[in-house]
Amino acid sequence: MARRNLNDLLAFVTVAREGSFTRAAALLGVTQSALSQAIRGLETQLDIRLLTRTTRSVSPTPAGERLLRAIGHRLDEIESELDALTALRDKPAGTVRITSGDHVLRTTLLPKLMPLLHEYPDIRIEFDVSYGLRDIVADRFDAGVRLGDTIDKDMIAVPIGPRLRMAAVASPAYFAANPVPKTPRDLVDHRCINLRFPTRGGLYVWEFERRGRPLNVRVDGQLIFNTSPHIVIAALDGLGIAFLPEEEFAPHIGEGRLVRVLEDWCPPFSGYHLYYPSRRQPSPAFTLVVDALRV
Repeated sequence: MARRNLNDLLAFVTVAREGSFTRAAALLGVTQSALSQAIRGLETQLDIRLLTRTTRSVSPTPAGERLLRAIGHRLDEIESELDALTALRDKPAGTVRITSGDHVLRTTLLPKLMPLLHEYPDIRIEFDVSYGLRDIVADRFDAGVRLGDTIDKDMIAVPIGPRLRMAAVASPAYFAANPVPKTPRDLVDHRCINLRFPTRGGLYVWEFERRGRPLNVRVDGQLIFNTSPHIVIAALDGLGIAFLPEEEFAPHIGEGRLVRVLEDWCPPFSGYHLYYPSRRQPSPAFTLVVDALRV
């Protein structure tokens, strides 16, 4: 029996997972034509179609789905074992892929990890800025960053920052033209800046709590964003009341560019955590990253 080319199998698994020759070629560091040739060669060798190609997408055929289930996790295990071998090196090496939001990347991840990168030049870290609830296993990330109360129970969660509080804010100009809300219910009469979850698709329902009693409010306004930095910009420009973790507004509140309201309705809650699969065999590089981020 002829030996299979592992590179061709890796090419197939990557295209099937990404659903795109363009993204798969970028991940593998090859040209799209070389990738297409590898897939065609594998299909010719097996004498069966593995991928269905359209002008907009690529998806596995039933045979392709079977092959992906059979070998995908095995290729992941090989990659993990190769990473683990770096423990035998004098200096840890390898790539760690992390998905997170933009704000926590700037304020927490980079400041904590930059000294590590200077100390270990053979460690590489790839950051993916995303506001959706990414499936880190399916998307082949080593770890993700979320608020502690949104992490699945089968994940290991490591706190990387202090407890947080939400903050409702608007510009002085906005409140000069509109009454200050006394309770969260008053927000229904205000222009508010909404956040849409990229993964779930729905608008975030603003969550308040006072004396142990929760109160959720659906707000309305002229603007909807799926990223928090743009919400801050819109609030500074007087376009409505915004609601985000207070650290995102902190400099502007301190300097008077934003005014905080309903503070007694915003109790502390569990802050940002790094999370990763409990079944994962950590590489030395990944262990160093976790230790550097841990509070």
